[in-house]
Amino acid sequence: MKKALLSTALAAALSLTGLVQAAEKLIVAATPIPHAEILELVKPTLAKQGVDLQIKVFTDYVQPNVQVDQKRLDANYFQTKPYLDSFNEGKGTHLETVVGVHVEPFGGYSKKVKSLDELKEGATVAIPNEGSNSGRALILLQKAGLITLKDPNNALATPKDIAENPRKLKFRELESAMLPRVLDQVDLDMINTNYALEAGLNPAKDALVIEGSDSPYVNFLVARPDNKDSEAIQKLAKALTSPQVKAFIEKKYSGAVLPAF
Repeated sequence: MKKALLSTALAAALSLTGLVQAAEKLIVAATPIPHAEILELVKPTLAKQGVDLQIKVFTDYVQPNVQVDQKRLDANYFQTKPYLDSFNEGKGTHLETVVGVHVEPFGGYSKKVKSLDELKEGATVAIPNEGSNSGRALILLQKAGLITLKDPNNALATPKDIAENPRKLKFRELESAMLPRVLDQVDLDMINTNYALEAGLNPAKDALVIEGSDSPYVNFLVARPDNKDSEAIQKLAKALTSPQVKAFIEKKYSGAVLPAF
């Protein structure tokens, strides 16, 4: 009887070991909020499907792409397609989008004024210094009537592309992750929603100007041409666009993040 029980236990252990060994490791880079939080949500689902999702958190927009390209990571989830296109062109990489997951309406914040009408001549505006994010901020300022760009649709616009600046706004260009840190130092701070959320800001309530739900800047799961169609990546893509994720986004972020599917 004892031998039978021992054999059964051993068989179960070997079976469990086999299951663990069969799980495919998938290492995905993400910025903390909301990307890493959404990945954590789908981790148990993927585990049941034989995928061991490992999340590596970054606070910058460069290394997640560099490390996927170098095959140190399998995929990343943090960026829009305009940013990815700009990165690929500038760095000579060939990363590709897999699936769009959510939109983070980009906004402008201030601790010095309560409305854009209060911005005085010569006010300082902080914007991202990365190509597509810089253009995104300037296009939003244009829609708000503060500036006019030479090309109103230039997704890669910089302050040099401003045609009209009636209030003589002064632009301070910084890495996106640094923008919340200068909120007290500038008159208007154009901040990506993920960094705004990390800083305790509520885009739906605190932003003086913000993109609408029709924003084209969808955040994508991104991988390489050689692995984007792999079974593990496709399982992750399906999990990220599930009803569970949609409900989570709508409930947790209260309009600061919007499902894109």
